[in-house]
Amino acid sequence: MVLSLVSLCAREVVSDHSSSPCWLRWVPRELYRALLEASFTSCRPLAVGELVQKWPERTLRVGGRRKLGQTKPNRLCIQALLLAVVRGLADQRCALQVLDLCGMQGDEGEIGDSMGGWSLTVALCTMVVQARAGAQRAQRERKRFSALEREKDVKRERGPSKRGKETNGTDKELEGSDREMKVSCGSVDEEELIKGVRRRMEEKKRETVVTGLGGSRKENEDVNSDVLVHVRADLFVNARSWERVRGALNTLGPLKLQCRYLRVEEISVSSIRTLLGLLPRKGLLGIDVRYSSLGVGGLAELLPLLSTFPAMKSLRLHYCNLDLRRDHPGQDETLKDLSQGLTQLQELRRLSLTALRLPGQLRVLLSSLPQPLEILELPYLSLSPTDLAYLSCSHHASTLQQLDLSENRLDENTLTSIRRLLSQASTSLQHLSLSGCGLTDGLLGLLLPSLGGCRALKSLALALNPLSIAGLMDLVRMAVRMPSLRQLLYPNPLEDYQPGLPDLPSSAQLFDWPLDEATDINVTSSQLKRVLIESGRTDLFLTCDLLNYDKDLVD
Repeated sequence: MVLSLVSLCAREVVSDHSSSPCWLRWVPRELYRALLEASFTSCRPLAVGELVQKWPERTLRVGGRRKLGQTKPNRLCIQALLLAVVRGLADQRCALQVLDLCGMQGDEGEIGDSMGGWSLTVALCTMVVQARAGAQRAQRERKRFSALEREKDVKRERGPSKRGKETNGTDKELEGSDREMKVSCGSVDEEELIKGVRRRMEEKKRETVVTGLGGSRKENEDVNSDVLVHVRADLFVNARSWERVRGALNTLGPLKLQCRYLRVEEISVSSIRTLLGLLPRKGLLGIDVRYSSLGVGGLAELLPLLSTFPAMKSLRLHYCNLDLRRDHPGQDETLKDLSQGLTQLQELRRLSLTALRLPGQLRVLLSSLPQPLEILELPYLSLSPTDLAYLSCSHHASTLQQLDLSENRLDENTLTSIRRLLSQASTSLQHLSLSGCGLTDGLLGLLLPSLGGCRALKSLALALNPLSIAGLMDLVRMAVRMPSLRQLLYPNPLEDYQPGLPDLPSSAQLFDWPLDEATDINVTSSQLKRVLIESGRTDLFLTCDLLNYDKDLVD
């Protein structure tokens, strides 16, 4: 990645924190963005804090989709950013009104010191609560200062008091007449007296207006508290962070937390329903539910609530205990409720279902959707030939941009449906995953013409398929003839494994079986790279690293 002159200069400027008082005072607002990016790249949390606290623009966006080779912001830098946002609430030089952190969340335990989605969610909720507490402290200070001012006004009106503990009623009358004489003679400043009376009248008038809106003044101050900064983010909620997230969403203060994509793990249907009730209706674009025992009935219960979010485009369900293989009493009625709930999701464009055990039920789910899908992910779904036959003829086939059929066994009975599906999606499909589908050299050879016809394909994943080195070479020769393809995730050939594998190993066996140390794996990589060099395809990235493969890094 070639850096611009501005980026290089910005890195040099933020490298020395001791010089920040010199340049920060005079830097033009057009350079704040370049300096902040340089601070993140160089891991300079102090510079991040100083820039954000005086941010001169209305919107600050940090995160979004990463490019190839671009790292995520450091944890210390993110923490410095959040602290600076709270401090900037009291800084008149800060013009920030919208903080957008969408797309920045990563997975916990990633390589490096980036902040995971759960940690970032907890930090955001803490920031919202701290800002609320700070606003309350400032409000108490203002009230105390106003009380002192009123007390001073009263003293100015009354004049100096010489009364002591032994003052009797006659002395009070004399002092009162004496004070009136002093006022009439001008001993008390008439202008100060008028100011004090006017101030008290204005405050009383404001108090009357506020209490007239209904309720006490304190209650209305809480309800009508001004939001200074709207914070947009993708939230990750589980049983440990549930209470904190709910408290932050209920908090009224200078920071308002908004959610774009909601990911929940291991929480009940009732908790998910409560959480959705706290979110703004217009902001939520998608929900990702993982490792929660929803059941078909729980999903049918949530779908009507999801339909109240008009911009809901994504629904992802992973390991949610949806099992329709067994004959349960009332299953037909539950399926009917599920179908009706899906019908109400008017804007849904992405549906991801992982390990839900729904063989033979794909028509029930997909035919209910009013609009064709653009992203369909169905790994570990035990799809039957009937399911794949329906999918190849459905109204979704010609609009799919992303398709994941990983870990669904393919054979001669499903090959015709897969080829028809690829033909229907040939002009739209950009990302395809057929990892762990049991594709042998023979099956892949029959499928290669259909794969080669996908003219828009950018990434192709075929890991954990039992291919030989000959089948792998045929795959790469086909890939180099696809001008749009940028990434290919290929499987280790069977020759690279230790002896003992069965003739048709499963994906689990290929994943767990050790590679043969006596075999030089670099030989396979060199053979594949030679095909790339001979074809002149320097823009095609080949990898067998399943754990670090990321299709989203394709430009």
